[in-house]
Amino acid sequence: MYPRLARLESEGLVSHEVVKGKKVYSLTDKGRAELEHRMDELAELEEEITASAQEFAKGVQEDVRQTVRTLREELSEAARTMRDQGRATSKEAWRETTDRQKDEWRRQREYWREQKQAWKEEWRQNWEDAWKTATGTKDDVARLKLERLLRGFVEEVRKSAKHARLGEHDLEAVQDLLDDARERLRDDIFRRDR
Repeated sequence: MYPRLARLESEGLVSHEVVKGKKVYSLTDKGRAELEHRMDELAELEEEITASAQEFAKGVQEDVRQTVRTLREELSEAARTMRDQGRATSKEAWRETTDRQKDEWRRQREYWREQKQAWKEEWRQNWEDAWKTATGTKDDVARLKLERLLRGFVEEVRKSAKHARLGEHDLEAVQDLLDDARERLRDDIFRRDR
């Protein structure tokens, strides 16, 4: 962070003053002009972040609904089982259902903990990207766009492969395709730019 702030200060985009022993940075007129010049990029990034958050919220909402539905069905089934069986066996069935529900709630709680962490990481990455887009050089912005493309590519491959049953032969074919793509990128794009 500090090397970037120092570079921005040397470019005249930010300045600092010491307040109560701490450096406080602020945008200069040149920095505001640069930020205004890049507002379209920031607006586009903000739209992406908002869409991502909305998609995540919809997924959370649907998962919660499904979990509640499942628990209702299990409770209803347990109640039917209790009615149908004798009192001694119904207590056992109730205990089993309760244990299953506790396990399901534990799994859901862990799932949401993981989702929360993933969401935090995604937001952190998005804000870092926004900062780089707003304050970075053209090379920084180009690298950032490449990183976004790569993340999108990886996510699409993950989604496609999620339910696929891949054998050894399939994995070898995937490896060959990825190796070929890497070689072509290196030879056709990255070396050409040098």
